[in-house]
Amino acid sequence: MRRVLLLALAACTLPAWPGAGAAPPAFDWPQWRGPNRDGQVAGLAPRASWPEALTPGWKLTVGAGHASPIVSGDRVYQFSREGESEVVRALDLASGREVWKQAYPVAYEMNPAATGHGKGPKSTPALADGRLFTFGITGILSAWDPASGRLLWRKSFETSHSTTSPTYGTAMSPVVEAGRVIAHVGGDGDGALVALDAATGAPAWSWKGDGPGYASPVAATFDGVRQIVTQSQNALVAVAADSGALLWKVALRTPYEQNAVTPIVSSGLEAPLTAARPAKKGAAFSLETVWTNPEVASYLSTPVLHGGRVYGLSHRKQGQWFCVDAASGRTLWLSDGRQAESAAILAGAGALFLLDTDGAMTVAAADAAAFRPLRKWKVARSATWAQPVVLDAGILVKDVDTLAFVRTR
Repeated sequence: MRRVLLLALAACTLPAWPGAGAAPPAFDWPQWRGPNRDGQVAGLAPRASWPEALTPGWKLTVGAGHASPIVSGDRVYQFSREGESEVVRALDLASGREVWKQAYPVAYEMNPAATGHGKGPKSTPALADGRLFTFGITGILSAWDPASGRLLWRKSFETSHSTTSPTYGTAMSPVVEAGRVIAHVGGDGDGALVALDAATGAPAWSWKGDGPGYASPVAATFDGVRQIVTQSQNALVAVAADSGALLWKVALRTPYEQNAVTPIVSSGLEAPLTAARPAKKGAAFSLETVWTNPEVASYLSTPVLHGGRVYGLSHRKQGQWFCVDAASGRTLWLSDGRQAESAAILAGAGALFLLDTDGAMTVAAADAAAFRPLRKWKVARSATWAQPVVLDAGILVKDVDTLAFVRTR
């Protein structure tokens, strides 16, 4: 079977956490949307029921920003803003105790249209190759020692670009591939998708065909070629992972240039949900449409592929959950409208975890028949634009300025 841009990659195994007060076993949620950047939570034990109420665990004020927490073993890493500094810190997963903290000054003026979202950062860190990578609101890319917090190297891009972040601030989350950290640097009309040596920060390659969008790249192999696929400012693009050479590019324009959906599928505001297949013809690639579903469209919320079905939040009817058959593109169900403005969507153990931006999480059945909520909790008192981390015993939730662990067992 030839692969399409649903990018369902192999997932890691997550062992169950033994319970309250115990040290959690090795677990990796090391980057944006998990080990494979696909929103799949592997290894969760299936449940017959979910508790009516959650048990508070720990809660810590960590500062503003939409960056999601990441987890490796017994450590949580959080990137945020305190005052006029960007802050990265490591926490003990079991207790919330701060292990280390580093900060550096970052001046940033928000676009008036984005004042409700704060000064960031919006980019989720990546942990790979023994290093922790952060990408700040103004486009500062840093590498840290995850054990001690020591700064290993740092790059800023003001000398190579007229502006270092797009209109609403840097939001793409870097990806690490084959010993290189990849980020889309620069700003509107003047950007570059770059790969830097993860150990030293030395440049490896650069593609300068478009400014950055707000989506995060993924790595996948099509027809034997490893590719970095992302939404740029004006297009859906793929470059060769080893060289940065452009493989294919299709226009993808949205109002206000808000290309923000991670390309599990190719979608955008007012554009129908679409599955596409990169196909090699001779030496060149092109993008072939497999199916298009005009009934749903993703705006800011990245869907998830689970059990052969695509689950997501369409912005239509002021927020409507949907389920689409991944093979045919047929709509299997649509929920009532007015469900959410935007949401983080994860899946595991036959369940969907839907965290809306008002701080409510719905657990629903990953079911082809109908939208079937199983439980709904209020997990935060302020807006939740960051993605949660779902563990077997509980959930990590970042709201406007706090990070909390709430227990589901």
